[in-house]
Amino acid sequence: MISEIVSSIFNVNTLVLIFAGVAIGIVAGAIPGLNGPIGVALLLPFTYSMTPANGLLLLGSIYMGATYGGSISGILLNCPGTGEAACTTIEGNAIAMKGRYKKALYLSILSSGFGGIVGLLGMIFFTPLLVKIALEFGPAEMFLFALAGLTIVGSILGKSPAKGFFAVFFGLLISTVGMDALTAGVARLNFDIPQLMGGINVIPVSVGLFAITEMLTLSNRESDVLSSGNDDTTVWSVVVSLIKKPILLIKSAIMGLVVGIIPGTGGAIASFVAYGEAKRSSKNADNFGSGEPEGIIAPEAANNAAVGGSFVPLLALGVPGSATSAIIFGALTLHGLEPGPSLLGANQTLVYVFMYGMLFSVLAMVIMGILGVPLFSKVLKIKTSYIVTAVLAFAMIGVYSARNSLFDIILAITFGVIGVFLKKAKVPIAPLILGAILGKILELNLRRSMVLATAAGQNILSYIFFRPIAAIVIVMVSLIIFANFKGILKKNKKVNEN
Repeated sequence: MISEIVSSIFNVNTLVLIFAGVAIGIVAGAIPGLNGPIGVALLLPFTYSMTPANGLLLLGSIYMGATYGGSISGILLNCPGTGEAACTTIEGNAIAMKGRYKKALYLSILSSGFGGIVGLLGMIFFTPLLVKIALEFGPAEMFLFALAGLTIVGSILGKSPAKGFFAVFFGLLISTVGMDALTAGVARLNFDIPQLMGGINVIPVSVGLFAITEMLTLSNRESDVLSSGNDDTTVWSVVVSLIKKPILLIKSAIMGLVVGIIPGTGGAIASFVAYGEAKRSSKNADNFGSGEPEGIIAPEAANNAAVGGSFVPLLALGVPGSATSAIIFGALTLHGLEPGPSLLGANQTLVYVFMYGMLFSVLAMVIMGILGVPLFSKVLKIKTSYIVTAVLAFAMIGVYSARNSLFDIILAITFGVIGVFLKKAKVPIAPLILGAILGKILELNLRRSMVLATAAGQNILSYIFFRPIAAIVIVMVSLIIFANFKGILKKNKKVNEN
């Protein structure tokens, strides 16, 4: 079997497909609106004529590349191409605006590479253990986990907690629009607009609030060219700085891996959780929001680690861990394969070719990312009017491609205009996106827990909180809340002393 695995991976066609997939993924991730799921879905038909192993590696490589690619546009243009890059954008763009764009880009790709390796090694060596953990997560645990994710909002509230909480509740409100998932036929907050019956997708919201808002703001700048500065940062200097932060890298990657294996989460939540924890434990917490390197390292290591994690429940249980792995689930079935325990038993060679082959996708991503930094940074030398036009055009294409809906374009433009007003009012956008992502998970799993508690003849509170994993999550939530309030009080104390 080992010889089969080696010969399958070290094949010219296989390696070319891996590098091509990563390149396509980086481009898809860097364009606002075009993300991993869309990139994988667009290339899915091309895998029909490939062997199952090559088809899976192509799609998996796109997934890995897209997860990193979103940080490129986020750092350079303040327009994250994917939801996973929202936190990276906060610190990355602030560093880029100081003329240290190469430093931010190198931090992003190297942290992504480390996280990707950790996630894949976790997938390869710890699948049985991780599967057991994943099996313990029912609706009650998912509700608590989403609640834990929401508590990290204290780390991204910005300078005004009131404005930050307003953003969170606005995001939660957005998540409730559309047909009730558990009560068929009951519409909520759709204002008699048929297109809103299916809810508001996160893609037009994030593209509107980030890409369109930033481009509308950018078009009003006096300068016709973005400042590119004179950044002489080398990749080796960034490697040295990362070596000095092993705990942050390892902790963030492990958090991303754990979040990734929980079905229904994904890299976006992993990056928010890792960013919040990085700020909580950092000695430079006051610098977050103004260009703190740790704010790039943590989310990038986490979101790429979540890629490997998301494949664990897919391969071992037949349960997709994210939207992208759900599409790859479809690719497996199209090749006549059934994800789950039977796949590991009957097609063991295929599974290991995919697992070990994905390590080369990380290698390809790091090589392209490092070599691409000088090319990516040339964006800053392009006339602002050209950048605005190109980004808006690609954003509209990306938004439309997500669901083939013209209404989503209208939504994106609407949120873009709303974003301009929020930006002028200095209301942070990241908490809003977090609320929109977690809102559906919170509500759906709470209500499922209520149904199950009733069926079991239990009180909803006892059903949720008196469970094995619940105690761990509750302690984690309590510590995060305590740390956030402690940080706010400490900051207010400093302000009063000054």
